[in-house]
Amino acid sequence: MAADGTLTHPLTSDRIRALRAEEPKLRARDFAARHGLAEAELVAAQVGHGATRIAAHPDQLIPLVCTLGDVMALTRNESCVIERRGTYEKYHSGAHAQMVLGDEIDMRFFGRHWLHAFALEDGDSRSIQVFDAAGDAVHKVHLKPESDVAAFARLVEALRLDDQSDSLALEPRALTEAPKGDAERVEVLRAEWAKMTDTHQFLRLVSKLKFNRLGAYRHAGAPYAVAMAPESVGLLLDRVAASQTPLMIFVGNQGCIEIHSGTIETVTPMGPWINVLDPRFNLHLRGDHIAEVWLVDKPTNNGPALSLEAFDADGGLILQIFGSRKHGGIDAFNATLAGLPRKEAAQ
Repeated sequence: MAADGTLTHPLTSDRIRALRAEEPKLRARDFAARHGLAEAELVAAQVGHGATRIAAHPDQLIPLVCTLGDVMALTRNESCVIERRGTYEKYHSGAHAQMVLGDEIDMRFFGRHWLHAFALEDGDSRSIQVFDAAGDAVHKVHLKPESDVAAFARLVEALRLDDQSDSLALEPRALTEAPKGDAERVEVLRAEWAKMTDTHQFLRLVSKLKFNRLGAYRHAGAPYAVAMAPESVGLLLDRVAASQTPLMIFVGNQGCIEIHSGTIETVTPMGPWINVLDPRFNLHLRGDHIAEVWLVDKPTNNGPALSLEAFDADGGLILQIFGSRKHGGIDAFNATLAGLPRKEAAQ
């Protein structure tokens, strides 16, 4: 650790590149974990060898990503990866959050966490990769054969930083906040919950009352939040795929939320992974990481918004699944939720 509290790694960039050359097929995230690196340190070591440091903030980066055409957008947390093909469009800036609202790429960005960004080229493979202060991946954009390579070159030229060093000073990773709540305010929580008119009011409500998301679910209980069996997430994906019921899947981390809206087709388990493998949408979920699942009912002006939400053992949110009003089928989605096993039934 440096004198200013930032983290440094004993492996030099030359050594990191040499080790990588010995294991070129290993996924970048797995390679970094094997060698005690943050993933961003592995990427930074490639600067001057296929990687270029570029400006990271969404206000600078995403408008130029919008020029790349059809690409693959990837967002992940420790337990889930979401990958969506499409074109970034309709970028909206904001003081605290930014967004793109395209028909296929639908995302929310929290630019304060977009601290390190790189453009990578390896043969025909091109990508843009963004990392947070701890060196964890926030978001990645992978070019596909249909993407505009000339636009990628213009992006790199426009956003290239003067600093092209091949090492990073990182900060310690923030711990996941444990579930919290105030037992004396539970009745206030329930009363205010019942008055909500929009799902976006929820986090402001629970924060005001000194709860967090999972703490609020545990304290409020039914009918607002019902504990479900862990296998209910996989069952829901299987059943909506079979019935072609539209849904919305939200997967994110502290810097980014990526959303899939529409139907899903092919759900394939592989070991601990639950996978959706569709032509323009993939989801990879570690079923064995799911420690708690909640069926949540939030009132809105358009009727109740029901969701199934999965959390890991530390209380971190893995993913949320809602019905899609835009694509219809809310009643069918809600009926599918109602048929899933409760936690008590699994004991």
